[in-house]
Amino acid sequence: MTELKKAIDQISKDRGIDRDLLVDTLEEAVRSSVIRKYGENLDVEVSYNDEQGEIEVYQFKVVVEDDDVADPAAEICLSDAKAIDPNVALEDEMGFKLAVEDLGRIAAQSAKQVIIQRMRDAEQEIIYEEYKDRKGEIISGIIQRRDRAGWIINLGRTEALLPKEEQIPRERYKRGDRVQAFIIEVLPSGRGPQIIVSRTHGDYMKALFAREVPEVSDGTVKIVAVARDPGSRAKVAVISKDRDVDPVGACVGIRGSRIQNIVQELRGERIDIVVWNPEIATYAANALSPSRVTRISVDEDEKSLEVVVTDDQLNLAIGRKGQNVKLAAKLLGWKIDIVTESRFREANASKKFLEQLASVAEIHVDNIIAAGFVSMEQLAEADDEAIDAIAGMTPSKRDDLRAALKLMGAFDKPAPVDDEDAPIDEDAPSEGEAPADGETPVDDAAPSEGEAPAGDDAATGTEETNADEAK
Repeated sequence: MTELKKAIDQISKDRGIDRDLLVDTLEEAVRSSVIRKYGENLDVEVSYNDEQGEIEVYQFKVVVEDDDVADPAAEICLSDAKAIDPNVALEDEMGFKLAVEDLGRIAAQSAKQVIIQRMRDAEQEIIYEEYKDRKGEIISGIIQRRDRAGWIINLGRTEALLPKEEQIPRERYKRGDRVQAFIIEVLPSGRGPQIIVSRTHGDYMKALFAREVPEVSDGTVKIVAVARDPGSRAKVAVISKDRDVDPVGACVGIRGSRIQNIVQELRGERIDIVVWNPEIATYAANALSPSRVTRISVDEDEKSLEVVVTDDQLNLAIGRKGQNVKLAAKLLGWKIDIVTESRFREANASKKFLEQLASVAEIHVDNIIAAGFVSMEQLAEADDEAIDAIAGMTPSKRDDLRAALKLMGAFDKPAPVDDEDAPIDEDAPSEGEAPADGETPVDDAAPSEGEAPAGDDAATGTEETNADEAK
């Protein structure tokens, strides 16, 4: 077996490149070199002789009259042709074998470069085909170097990019470190496939649970949603398709063995396992664990929740720098407003006063709130023009409203009168005077009339909340 044949077989075996593709590449490379040396008008045919293990190059010339040879590289006179083959005739084509070694050093080098490039292209195509269907998998590699886009990870046959925005904050790497990441994109490019990986993606956590928890891998426990503050804290909503399988217990494992493997891989990121529930109020109460929720008002149209907690649970519900409520809102995909029991009572008391005033004036309370009034103090301090702007308001209804405000103890500006001698109520509080003792400041976050009434609020059970807190 010749050296060329051995080389073709060895490259095909080592790099997994099709042998016929290698032969075609070799033939094309030699043909390009011949054309480069002898010119474009040269009619050549290049073929690989597998039996002899060598490249054969044939030059073809057309037989013409002795005096008609215009291009010696493409034509041969009849007399010279008959000296080679007595049976040749005019217009026939004759082939002449060229020695490959006669191509010269430059031509041979060009052929080598073409072969190397074609082999590299073929290899990159194979790698792309291998990785293009692996999107969503966890891969492991060694940190090789850092460039402007991020860290380059050596995967063996190819490289992956871990962009800066896909790195866990405050996580540091050095050359030679082994790291795991999640494939989020595989793109073809001229320099080979570009594999983009992430360590912050929510699906990376799902993949880690699938690897560590058999019940997640086989579909018994389903991960519904993931919300992450990478490197700090995460919430994972789970549900079990089997009544006999506790989704939280399955994910945590005996003495926390399963969850600890994931926490260590994510450099200490704390993970709350939350039980998913089709009832948004119950789901929200679970998501806000470890805080205890007393009641929840649901606004389906706005996809917002007003969550009420006891005063001592406020900091726990919000979390450090708002982390707990932010992750819960992200997990649910709903807006969450948290208020304390005391503020909730104040807001409800103010709303009841407004409803009483609206009843006296025979207008809807929503009209008052829509005009920007959320407390009777605001109404008492408003001038006639502002009150008349309330939908459905008339002068007579305005007078009834002001009379009701006086009866309810709200301080009021003197109503304008035409008679200068009209008596003035000296008992009425003057402008700027403090409100009566029975009045309470109103929280600006008071729920609007459009929210679900207190009777419809979904209260969460203590037992369920305690279970989440234990996690």
